[in-house]
Amino acid sequence: MDWLTVVLLLLFGLLFLVVEVLFIPGTTLVGLVGFGLLVAGVWLGYRDLGTTAGHYALLFSVVAAGVMLYVGLRPKNLHRFALTDVNDSHVRDVRRPDVQPGATGRALSALRPAGTVLFGEDRREAATRGEFLDAGTAVRVLRIEQNRIIVEQA
Repeated sequence: MDWLTVVLLLLFGLLFLVVEVLFIPGTTLVGLVGFGLLVAGVWLGYRDLGTTAGHYALLFSVVAAGVMLYVGLRPKNLHRFALTDVNDSHVRDVRRPDVQPGATGRALSALRPAGTVLFGEDRREAATRGEFLDAGTAVRVLRIEQNRIIVEQA
């Protein structure tokens, strides 16, 4: 039973180190726990199984951890787990609105007082000053307040 405990500690320690290297980069609790399990497995190997078994446990831990770190930290292998997609989307900046005061459009939904307005080919959320407008009503932009387009019936 003692050798099974040592082997399980070593295997779980290596498993935690693999998780640390591949999935949780940096020095985190997972890596420290893995290192601690390896140290405990080697220590129990020396204490319970003798010097020879302790040497084998230490040699196995050092070689396995070294190979795992070498293989796991190679740039080619890291590239498989790296995020390589480029986000080229954009958000309309309200500080430079593409809908200017005085522009006209058509209400796609009822404005009670907010709804959707079509300006050319662009759909925008807009609001009135409190009045209700039916869908299909022609509207004109009065002003742009922060991130809201304020319209009135044209």
